[in-house]
Amino acid sequence: MHGNAMPDSYVYVTEEGVTRHYADGSVEALAWEDVVEVRVATEPEAEVLIILLDRDGEGCVVPRSATDATFLARLRYLPDFDLDRLNLASESGRDDVVVVWRSPDPPSALPDLEYD
Repeated sequence: MHGNAMPDSYVYVTEEGVTRHYADGSVEALAWEDVVEVRVATEPEAEVLIILLDRDGEGCVVPRSATDATFLARLRYLPDFDLDRLNLASESGRDDVVVVWRSPDPPSALPDLEYD
């Protein structure tokens, strides 16, 4: 069979929010107005993940390979978001999860989450 294999997920970015659809039919979605924290998860030899979280620790995990100019431009609407900090965290290559942005009015604590 010719052509590309079906991706395991795809991401939609709109003015309202971000939605990730998985091959198994599950969906993660988060409105931009609900984002209170942005994390970057890195692991050697693995996909870099950008994690958007709401006040309840729920959110949307976006593979860096699925990001584009629209996604990055929308992140810059978050108060004092620093794209350089996002890029540095994304390129670290370490096994780590780094908070690269937090809302000026964050919840008292967000849970530590594990990502696949």
